Amino acid sequence: MGNHPPQWDAINRRSLLTRGAALVGGATAGLALAAGNASAQEKPKAETQPAAKPATPAAPPNLHPPVVQVKGGKLRGFKDGKILTFLGIPYAEAERFEMPKPVQAWEGIKSAQVWGPVCPIPPATTVGSDDFVFPHRYWVENEHCQVLNVWTQSAAAKSKKPVMVWMHGGGFTNGSSMESYAYDGKTLCEFGDVVAVSVNHRLNIIGTLDLSAYGSEYASSRNTGMADLVAALQWIHENIEAFGGDAGNVTIFGQSGGGGKVTRLMHIPSAKGLFHKVICQSGGAVNYRDTDPAKIIQNQRSVAAETLRNLGLDGSQIDKLKKVPYRELLAAGNAANQAVAKQLGGQAMGWNPIADDQYVLRELCDWADSIPYIAGNVMSEFSSNLAKGELTKNEWSPKEIDEHLTAAFGDKKDQIVAEFKKVQPRKKIQDALFLDNRFRGGTKTMLARKLEKSKAPVYTYIFTYEYQVNGGITAFHCSEIAFAFHALSEPHIRMATGGAPAALALQDKVSQAWVNFARTGNPSQAGLAWKPYTLAGRETMVFDTVSEVRSVDDDKLLSLLPQERRG
Repeated sequence: MGNHPPQWDAINRRSLLTRGAALVGGATAGLALAAGNASAQEKPKAETQPAAKPATPAAPPNLHPPVVQVKGGKLRGFKDGKILTFLGIPYAEAERFEMPKPVQAWEGIKSAQVWGPVCPIPPATTVGSDDFVFPHRYWVENEHCQVLNVWTQSAAAKSKKPVMVWMHGGGFTNGSSMESYAYDGKTLCEFGDVVAVSVNHRLNIIGTLDLSAYGSEYASSRNTGMADLVAALQWIHENIEAFGGDAGNVTIFGQSGGGGKVTRLMHIPSAKGLFHKVICQSGGAVNYRDTDPAKIIQNQRSVAAETLRNLGLDGSQIDKLKKVPYRELLAAGNAANQAVAKQLGGQAMGWNPIADDQYVLRELCDWADSIPYIAGNVMSEFSSNLAKGELTKNEWSPKEIDEHLTAAFGDKKDQIVAEFKKVQPRKKIQDALFLDNRFRGGTKTMLARKLEKSKAPVYTYIFTYEYQVNGGITAFHCSEIAFAFHALSEPHIRMATGGAPAALALQDKVSQAWVNFARTGNPSQAGLAWKPYTLAGRETMVFDTVSEVRSVDDDKLLSLLPQERRG
């Protein structure tokens, strides 16, 4: 188990660019004596002082790169400006379907200068329609993907900087810690002087397939993906001081599936004490309360049995499942998911972690009552004008606007427009056509559940900023991530957002709120107070060209939207 996949130690194909200091050599010229009348006491300066020594050239920043000592051994990172970066750090190891174990110690210095492997995901065959505004990148896949990345301004243990741990989106099927250019922790670390961390973990069939019916060895196989995240947090707890971080002040944050992950971690008893604040971005609801663990476990076991049949195996051959090539395994599992869903007369379960009231509880853990929590959304999520192909919506005439609203809302048009004006008074009325009704309701459910026994403040937001590209793009799913990471100057992101001054000003506000929350549990900042959310007041931060906290009661508006718009 101590030998890691060769990808971890391979030479990076991308060369690191370093800046060499320019050496300007200064030659001293002799001074001419004054003609005829120069006295002995008035000798030229050049004759009485030694020539200046040439300046010593500054060493390239990574001629002697930073090295830190962690529990398993030494790690070599690299310096990028004032940021020390360590990539692809192994935090655990495990074979397929097994729970993670601590990494074995290594000798010498392990390289942490390139991204580690990402979890295998379903093959991509098309380019996403949002790839311009949310550019993606892909990397080497390997099931041994338990690696994390760290960015810091100081590796001194006494620094005690807040730690912000990012958990990527993609549901529980896709994604990685480096999939988006916006995920780079360097910009967040640089802006907020925090220790930024991002994590890879097992996904899809290798993260949740329930083989518990086939022996004690597989009793926890349905939890391996979430268990990886707990193992990562345990590694951070034990080692983050080596990077200048405060193990007693860890904030976990994530978006979409990552938002679901950070909220689910408050349902896992073994995660107690490993994090202290949570930010859930477009994570929706964690629908555990009303589930029947015994029934859900049986359904998951049915998927496992069907997967074996699809591969021509039976329960006595369960160990062979570890050697089935990943693509074949995933195809068999996806087909099994669909078949079991058809048998049960419902929708396929996918690869979402379930609440078994053992590893994952249906209710929030008691200790979660003391965790400050932010949960919010973007205005359009998956219903943006980009997704709907309406890139000319800002050019419509009043007549065209009315025609579009009538076609979409029928006899409820006037009510919807009136409610939309109350909820979003600064937006154009045609933006009601692109309002999310899938995530917001789930977020409000989670806020209400967190408030039931909460001893810590709860906050919410709606991000409504319109990207200044392609005629104007309403706030789509993922659009706030780059703002939270303070990443708008990254070349790909700058192109995606339009680089407008209003966007650069807004990223200061969003990122500062995240950093302040990580530092103190209060996201308020100078000139922008953020009041905690209550069921009575509906206090909501609206992030836009004008950012403000106000009461946002959108229950009626969401109820008026057509049924097919609901998630």
